[in-house]
Amino acid sequence: MSKKVVTFGEIMMRLTPPENQRFIQTDEFNVIYGGGEANVAVSCANYGLDAYFVTKLPENPFGQAALNEVRRYGVKTDYIARGGKRLGKYFCESGASQRSSNVIYDRAHSAIAEANSDDFNWDEIFSEAEWYHVTGITPALSEKMSEVTIESVKKAQEYDVTVSCDLNFRSKLWSQEEAKRVMSEVMEYVDVCIANEEDAEMTFGIESGSDIESGDINIEGYKDVAQQLIDRFDVDMVGSHLRVSHNASVNDWVVVLYDGEEFVKSTEYRVHIVDRVGGGDSFAGALIYSQLSGKDLQETVEFGAAASALKQSIPGDFNHMTLEEVEAIAEGPASGRVKR
Repeated sequence: MSKKVVTFGEIMMRLTPPENQRFIQTDEFNVIYGGGEANVAVSCANYGLDAYFVTKLPENPFGQAALNEVRRYGVKTDYIARGGKRLGKYFCESGASQRSSNVIYDRAHSAIAEANSDDFNWDEIFSEAEWYHVTGITPALSEKMSEVTIESVKKAQEYDVTVSCDLNFRSKLWSQEEAKRVMSEVMEYVDVCIANEEDAEMTFGIESGSDIESGDINIEGYKDVAQQLIDRFDVDMVGSHLRVSHNASVNDWVVVLYDGEEFVKSTEYRVHIVDRVGGGDSFAGALIYSQLSGKDLQETVEFGAAASALKQSIPGDFNHMTLEEVEAIAEGPASGRVKR
């Protein structure tokens, strides 16, 4: 499917202790490259879309390694700017059972955080594009990135490109007040909003009635969240994965989608987690593919739930499942039996 999809954001070096070790006990780290928007681009490329990832990377071996990593999975890197001093990184301690995962960022003054508007030729980038995906992470990196993100969604609208935005609130990057101020402006140009209960509440104060800490998820309450986002920002569609966390190793996983008239819910999966990072991004990539390929709402949530559940069985940020593998789960049993 040769439809052009553009994503924009930061790719980082992720450093994770092996075998679920804690930071204080490990003497080595596994290196993984990933980031929300890069993860979405890889999923889109896996499904046959013409996926472009836009960012800024330093002219050093780490920047080149990050560029090579997305390129090896078929993502196009034509619009990646080069320059700046450093590649952002973060440390991720993988949780297990009752022990939560923990993330420590080291991304201040990264190349993308200090990028300027003139690093990106949006007229060229959006030429012949059909879909543009951003998240609430990119504008949280710096005031410059807030400005560039807003500029990008305005330009996408000029080119009649469908814009999706995953709110992805990150309390370690900015405050609720900052998020509300910036994301309110971004959302004026968004067609499809992805927001779980926590993102909607932390960014815009919209509550679903779910108790995230206890795992009590109010699915019908999410419909009201989606309706409020539609009413406030005139978006066409709101969706999300909803995670019931029994512990760090076992989650129930379901996807919902609402277009102002029809509210649909996917099959619910019990997920035994290998790596939860990138699960939501896998849903975003699946949603983009589903909508561009003409799937209806129910087909979209089934494909999205299957893709994002499967991703959490794979180490790393990227979803390495093929279109055929996702469709096999979305359309049939998910027993996990050995294929012979």
